[in-house]
Amino acid sequence: MTSSRIASIRKFIVFTSIILFWEFASRIGWINPFYMPSPLQVVKVIIELFQDGEIWKHLSATFFAAIVGIIGGLAIGIFLGFASALTPIIAELLEPIMIMLNAIPRVILAPLFVIWFGIGIESKIALSLILVVVLVFFAVYNGIKDVDQRLIERVQTLGGGKWILLKEVYIPSVTAWIIGNLKVAVGFAFTGAVVGEFVGSSKGLGYLLQFAQSTYNAALTISLIILIMAFVMVLFSGAERIENHLLRWRPQKKAIH
Repeated sequence: MTSSRIASIRKFIVFTSIILFWEFASRIGWINPFYMPSPLQVVKVIIELFQDGEIWKHLSATFFAAIVGIIGGLAIGIFLGFASALTPIIAELLEPIMIMLNAIPRVILAPLFVIWFGIGIESKIALSLILVVVLVFFAVYNGIKDVDQRLIERVQTLGGGKWILLKEVYIPSVTAWIIGNLKVAVGFAFTGAVVGEFVGSSKGLGYLLQFAQSTYNAALTISLIILIMAFVMVLFSGAERIENHLLRWRPQKKAIH
């Protein structure tokens, strides 16, 4: 049995033990169901959400905002990162703005985006997009800046111009940086969508979460948190598969026996 399989079994045992203790503590009255409903109650609520069918429109709204945020954020972040790294004038304009956005918790922009774009899908996409743009911008910008200057000089000595440098040096250098941040970008985009919906929306998982909080419905709140976590794990798994496929040239770590 491999070490990874043993680790998975241990995690499963720990997780199962926590769930069983939680259910046991709820049944004997150690836990107040108003604040922390039992696992069975939570499962019932999740089943009811899907049986009702309303959950699908909320899932699709959150998923759409997150996906558009990821795709748009990657495209804009890559473009701005390259432009700033290769053009000093653009860097002077953009770098202070990006540093400021990176220094603050960007989710605080959610109320402003609701004012600007309304409670529709646009404000959620905008928040998801800005979270991803800043992340990707610095991945690209720092990736280019970290390129060995001697490598650049060698290419130029051999007659390579800006296009050759871009194609043969800069793009390969930052590709791993971008792909390595893909899972983080997925998390950021989903966070932006949910937070945007929580602040102001008429549908989405964040909207349902805000409704559950306002009605002090702990069972619905926990159910939605579990759904959000499961949704993010699915997206993370997809991003990890893409990362492993695109970076399959990396040397694999050998398991220690």
